[in-house]
Amino acid sequence: MPMLTTKNKVLYGLVGLIVFLMFTVFIAGCGPPGPRALLKGKKLLDRGDYTEAVARLKTATSLMVTNAQAWNYLGVAYQHAGQPADAVQAYQRALMLNRDLVGAHYNLGCLWLEQNKPDAARTEFTAYTLRHGNSPEGWVKLGVAHLDLHDLASAEKTFNTALSFDPHNAEALNGFGLIQMQRGHPREAAQYFTSAVQAHPDYGPALLNLATTAQQYLRDNTVALKNYRAYLALSPHQANWDEVNGIANDLEQQANATANHQAFSATPGAGEPKTQLPPASKTQTVARANPKAPYESAPVETVQVQPEPVIAGAQKSFTPAATKPSASVKSQPEQPGGKPGIMHELNPLNWFHSTPEEPKVTLLPLPNSNNHNVNPAPEPAASKPATVAPAPAPPKPVHIVQPAPPSFPRYLYLSPSKPKSGNRQTATRAFAQAQQFEQDERFSDALDSYREAARMDPGWFEAQYNCGVMAYRLRNFSQSLGACEMALAIRPGSTDARYNFALALKAAGYVTDAMNELEKVLASNPNDARAHLTLGNIYARQLHDLTKARAHYLKVLQLDPRNPQATDIRFWLSANPS
Repeated sequence: MPMLTTKNKVLYGLVGLIVFLMFTVFIAGCGPPGPRALLKGKKLLDRGDYTEAVARLKTATSLMVTNAQAWNYLGVAYQHAGQPADAVQAYQRALMLNRDLVGAHYNLGCLWLEQNKPDAARTEFTAYTLRHGNSPEGWVKLGVAHLDLHDLASAEKTFNTALSFDPHNAEALNGFGLIQMQRGHPREAAQYFTSAVQAHPDYGPALLNLATTAQQYLRDNTVALKNYRAYLALSPHQANWDEVNGIANDLEQQANATANHQAFSATPGAGEPKTQLPPASKTQTVARANPKAPYESAPVETVQVQPEPVIAGAQKSFTPAATKPSASVKSQPEQPGGKPGIMHELNPLNWFHSTPEEPKVTLLPLPNSNNHNVNPAPEPAASKPATVAPAPAPPKPVHIVQPAPPSFPRYLYLSPSKPKSGNRQTATRAFAQAQQFEQDERFSDALDSYREAARMDPGWFEAQYNCGVMAYRLRNFSQSLGACEMALAIRPGSTDARYNFALALKAAGYVTDAMNELEKVLASNPNDARAHLTLGNIYARQLHDLTKARAHYLKVLQLDPRNPQATDIRFWLSANPS
């Protein structure tokens, strides 16, 4: 009997343990659905799967309608997923539930900056800094809003406050440089940009601003080239890498031409030196990119071309992996030194360059490259009052060197005759395969398939057109130029094909020929704002003809007052009065 009792006690203990373990597993797997959805949504945000994160977080907010942080995370997911209107509503709902949720104030402020609404952004960043006054990132963002509203005195005070908490904040130092640029003091601006580079040698916006200021205003090509090369060496490459690389190549060509001229002139009995520069490199590009040759080169607008009815998706766009938003959602604002933030986008030296959109072509436009920080973190600790520190002493001024007059190689036109039609049915299959490769971001394979489609049916405009666009994206300019010429041979009146041809010429260094093609665009369509904008960029940056640049920029404002670059153009016009 005692043994039976002992056995029963052991059996009951095992059963109890099993029941407890089963209950624990049940609770872990079948917990409250709201918190489970919120946790899963947060993990998806961290992985960069924003579409799925939206679905999970919508479930979380439907089950936890009063949870302000859930709404804040939903706003983050919407913002990264490219749904700004929904993001605004989510952030506002979070703040309605908890006005002290500073992360939502910060996130909404960044979103308003992306939407070019600096007044609304200033309100949110003011609320953020009132509750989190020791955050240099918050003060920097507030300074950006002031700067965008042309309130230079407030911007200066705000950036100074940021420096009181972080004396080596590159974004704030860069902000001081922008203020000096708007005041017409390029030498002082260069000193602040230099301070920002010294504080963070890998801070791209300051490197690019310093290079552009040295080139465009101080005429110091040595300093400009050094900083352009430093910017190009950053990893990963910025979206405007091709543009900046083209500028650096131009400067190197000018430097070589000057050196050759001096050496030739020093030779006894030498004749007149040649003024023609060496041919452009096959990989050379010129013109718009995110910060781009920051000051004059403006982003170009794109226009969709309707495909032939047989291929519904002939003009499908794609997003290179390098331009996708960051996969992680940070709990604190991003520190300077990484990818360019809003200060870089508002930089007057970056106004006329490609942003995460460049290089832009008609068929395959890239998404908005503005990359603002997003902060879904809970409320931070109580802040301490800010103290204002004096602005840092700028470094020594840069030296001035006069550049050689610009000269450009000329393009040898192929001038093909109109090709005959081929096997459209077989070409269509290759074309569809190319589109699938685009979706999978296998862009080299996409180019091969577009090229195959064009080979099977040489007279198919869309195949030749897309082949030219994809080759341009992959910086294969010789192939892009050939495909563009074939597309124009098929459809000579295509404004978009000719505009893309001009962009490819410009990127390959054939600036004079690019201008000729743009003038042809304007001859058939005098109100093409894209052509005026691109010509304005060339006159401002490559030819340094500010009078003609001004005329084209004014035409852009007249034709398209709501152009995304309208504010940047007005800044440039104010900095370069007639």
